[in-house]
Amino acid sequence: MAWRQKLARGGYSAFLGLLKPMYLMRLWWRGRAEPLYRHAVNERLGSYRGEAPSSGWIWVHAVSLGETRAAAALIDALRRQHPHMRLLLTHSTATGREAGAALLRAGDRQVWLPYDTPGVVNRFFRQFQPSVGVLMETEIWPNLLHAARRHGVTMVLANARLSEKSQRQGQRLRAVLQPAVEQLALVLAQTEADAQRLREAGAPRVVVSGNLKFDMAPDATLLSRGRAWRDSIGRPVLLAAVTREGEEAMLLAAWARHRSSAAGQPLLLIVPRHPQRFDEVASLVTAAGLTLVRRSQWTDAPPAHAAAADVWLGDTMGEMPLYYALSHVALLGGSFAPLGGQNLIEAAACGCPVVMGPHTFNFAEAAELSQAAGAALRVTDMEDGVRQALGLIADPSRAAQTASHALAFAAQHRGAANRMAAAIEGFLTTRR
Repeated sequence: MAWRQKLARGGYSAFLGLLKPMYLMRLWWRGRAEPLYRHAVNERLGSYRGEAPSSGWIWVHAVSLGETRAAAALIDALRRQHPHMRLLLTHSTATGREAGAALLRAGDRQVWLPYDTPGVVNRFFRQFQPSVGVLMETEIWPNLLHAARRHGVTMVLANARLSEKSQRQGQRLRAVLQPAVEQLALVLAQTEADAQRLREAGAPRVVVSGNLKFDMAPDATLLSRGRAWRDSIGRPVLLAAVTREGEEAMLLAAWARHRSSAAGQPLLLIVPRHPQRFDEVASLVTAAGLTLVRRSQWTDAPPAHAAAADVWLGDTMGEMPLYYALSHVALLGGSFAPLGGQNLIEAAACGCPVVMGPHTFNFAEAAELSQAAGAALRVTDMEDGVRQALGLIADPSRAAQTASHALAFAAQHRGAANRMAAAIEGFLTTRR
């Protein structure tokens, strides 16, 4: 069995080696819209331009924006235990790195996650020599975890989740992925269902610790600004939150059929998940014959003409609390196409009722719990989603009750950050 696993990892490494030129070209291509992708590309190849090797880091890897924001609560909890800790924060996406910069303090370091080939990841560990490594949610990289064990770095998978769909897909790569999962000293799972699937995938020690996203505190300034804007425009607002490709077209078609019969001339606010799609979504809106204003066109308060527009495009990053506070109800992006849904916990923490589609497998338990708590509604498709959302807007008493349930639901499930930090502290204590 060992030789088969070694052969499988060798094949995986060779395949990634062949893909390296295309990987670098893709980074450069994405850098057209998001210039940060072209920043410090040498770090992705394990080159740190003359920096002396260092050690003692608490390393946290948060691949993208959502994981970075969730990691903030864990990092805060770790800092309470270790006020002088040195954080090494890694990412794979531009949005993750941009958001992560706000989490840094003097003495911390932020770099790209190295490309998962043996030479590159070994250079990473020789450079930084962390005391412990914490991977967020789903980040299983075979060569990275193999190299961590060789370099004596204890690895933890925090806020871990594994959907049924991902488990089925992982079976095809079991010869590569199982040995990687077995290298994890501890897996801190979001739910018991996630924990069971991760045990079946080969994780030797799994503890259910909850979901860090419940510990994310919405920015009070953004919440206040959103509520002020909602009062100023004097119209109900329906938010399509963190939408994915294909969903906006479905939304606009359903909106055309229902908005004329809705009370109060509701404003449609669309916030796409990926910034590179902002212009594409703007074109879809104007092609549908709707008047559009873009959030990026003003700074402090919406201009007078914005209040009369058909659609607002949320083409900014880091302002979801503002958008949720501005809105009377939110359609959950990623749940109306078979993409697994987005994080609905942030909406609940902002007191925004959620209408979710049929596809929430990435956040299955949170979706079920929110529905049971009366914080969210489940619908069959986008047509039904728009209809139900407008129905909620037309019933202020019901909407207020749903918003209250959402806040209570978010508060009830907090505490994962402290539980996870305590578990990680055990490994740091052992190394002293």
